[in-house]
Amino acid sequence: MGIKETSSGGSGLKRQLIEGSHRQQKPSFHFSFKVLLLLCIVVIILCCILSSSSRPWWESFPLQEHYEKFFNQPNQDNLTLRFWAYPTHRVKTNEILQIKESPTERPTRPTVPPTVPPTVPPTVPPTGIQYHQAYARNYHFIMDNEEVCKTTKPFLVLMVPVAPHDVAARDAIRQTWGKDRKVQGEVVFTLFMLGYSGRADAGQVQEKVKQENLQHHDLIQSDFMDTYLNLTIKTMVIMEWLATRCPTAAYGMKVDSDMFLNIDNLVIMLQKPGIPKKEYLTGMLMWNRPVLRSKNSKWYVPVEMYPRNTYPTYTLGMGYIFSNDLPGKFVEVSKSIKPFNIEDAYIGMCMEKLGLAPTSPPNPSQFKAYITKYNRCEFSKVITYILGSAEELVKYWTDLKKPGQPC
Repeated sequence: MGIKETSSGGSGLKRQLIEGSHRQQKPSFHFSFKVLLLLCIVVIILCCILSSSSRPWWESFPLQEHYEKFFNQPNQDNLTLRFWAYPTHRVKTNEILQIKESPTERPTRPTVPPTVPPTVPPTVPPTGIQYHQAYARNYHFIMDNEEVCKTTKPFLVLMVPVAPHDVAARDAIRQTWGKDRKVQGEVVFTLFMLGYSGRADAGQVQEKVKQENLQHHDLIQSDFMDTYLNLTIKTMVIMEWLATRCPTAAYGMKVDSDMFLNIDNLVIMLQKPGIPKKEYLTGMLMWNRPVLRSKNSKWYVPVEMYPRNTYPTYTLGMGYIFSNDLPGKFVEVSKSIKPFNIEDAYIGMCMEKLGLAPTSPPNPSQFKAYITKYNRCEFSKVITYILGSAEELVKYWTDLKKPGQPC
């Protein structure tokens, strides 16, 4: 709207002054407009240049695969494991499950050098569904001791999954049930399975792990991220190692690092005439166990990962024993089983898919879970017990092995 005219001359004078100032500003306005137009053209050209290279930059970002698979929802049921990150039990940013692709999927993609652990920028929160492949042969051993089974044929190989930084647990085992190479006249090896550390000091942890292995020659490390939710990967990599590096062993055992293991009683059990040498899996059996759907549970499994309401019969993950023909079969059959994060139940699924079932041990009472208090007589009779610390293991073992009858 224009300025309203009135009968007074003051309004006319005001309009003349305004119009005069507009006429004086026209050249300046035209110049400013030209400069602004030129700047717009420059900005448009820069945007075009950047947009042509933005896709390769985004593809180099470590989490691109996570979001790409989240939005595209590829059909990889046989190769991918979905994890849901809820506020009540969210994985730490530097512990996001890593994707390790098979060489045939993206042959031109640069790989992470074995000596450098994969990292995740701390600025990106681990929201939504996280993916990784659980098939053991998608991973690679970056630290190995495969020669241990080349010179000697072991009767039993104890495979202990343990966090890279948990030196105390490994040292306690080396002082106790993992110390002897000969038990009840049989050759027994104890080896520790590690993944990459997800801690902030991962580089220092990795260097210490290397030095530790040079001293003890009992560490095996693979290039998956070592987290609780990745225990299924860790277990399947254990099976892969036994199948490819130690096929001559008679038996294997997956045993947690917080366990008391009466190794003498275990070997005596396996020496019994009736113990099968093929297709044998035993331990503390779990029947008709319900799948926990509460998001607040440590063992929560969503329907999308495992639709059934109960698990097949399986052996509790604290420690189970198997004939050494099974690891290779587990690895092979796992290609056709959608993985989930309850590793011992997953082994039960592998057994079911193979048309097999776990076997109850000769004396089920020897496989114990938690204890109320230490009793020397009791510990002399069992095979397994879950402990609270490495210090407890050394203390109880020392007491059990002292001179004199335990009962």
